[in-house]
Amino acid sequence: MNNNLKYRHELKFMINYHQFYLISSRLRNLMSRDKHAGPTGEYHIRSLYFDDMNNKALHEKLGGIRDRVKYRIRIYNVQDHIIHFEKKIKRDDYIAKVKESLTRDMYEAIIAGDYEVLHQPDKPFMMELYNEMNHNLLRPKVIVDYVREPYVCHNGNVRITFDKELRTGLNSTDIFNKDLSSVRALDDNLIILEVKYDEYIPGYIQTALQLQGLTRQSASKYVICRKFLKTNTWEDY
Repeated sequence: MNNNLKYRHELKFMINYHQFYLISSRLRNLMSRDKHAGPTGEYHIRSLYFDDMNNKALHEKLGGIRDRVKYRIRIYNVQDHIIHFEKKIKRDDYIAKVKESLTRDMYEAIIAGDYEVLHQPDKPFMMELYNEMNHNLLRPKVIVDYVREPYVCHNGNVRITFDKELRTGLNSTDIFNKDLSSVRALDDNLIILEVKYDEYIPGYIQTALQLQGLTRQSASKYVICRKFLKTNTWEDY
C-alpha cells in the first residue's frame, strides 16, 4: 500500500429501519454528531461518478477485484461552496481517499468537456485526472444522491454513517439541479450502514452496533445506481 496515504478499515451493512432505530438510539448516547450535520443530525450528499471508456470501475467492482479506484465529484446540501473531486482507493479491506477542491467555474468547465482546468502540474491528483480524461476518456456516468446521518468518535477515529433514501439521477450530470429527476435506487426500507475506523473500534461501540448480528455487504452505491441508466442493459455488465 502507498505509505503516503491514510488507509482505514471500512465495513458496510444493509439494514432495515427497525435495525436503524435500535442502533442509532444506542449510538446517540455514545458518540458525537458530525459537526457538519444540520439540526436534524443529517446532511445531503450528491456525487457525480466518473468511469472510463471501458467502464473499468464498474466491471472491477462487479468482478470482485479487491484493488480498485473510483472517481467522483461530491457536493453537500446541493450547494457549491464545497466541491471536491475525489478518488476513492480500495485495497483489500482498507480504503483511502485523495481529493482536491474545485470552484463552480472549474466544475462547469469539466462538465462542458474543457479539461484544461485540471492541468495543474503542481497538483499530482489534478494531473492524474487530466490524463484520465484525455487518455482513458474518463467521463461522468451517474449521479448518486442520499441523506447521511453521521456519528464520530475520537477513540479509534471511528465514523459511523447511516445512508438513507438512496436515489439516482436519471440520465443527468447536473448535480446542482435542485429539481433533479431521480428514482429510488434501493428498497424504501433499506439503509446502508458504514463503519470506518483506523486501528480499532472501542468495545462499547462494538456492543452498541452488535455487528455479529448483521450480514456484511459489498454495497457500492455507484454500481447500485448505474443499473438505472437508460443507456445500460444488463448485457453491459
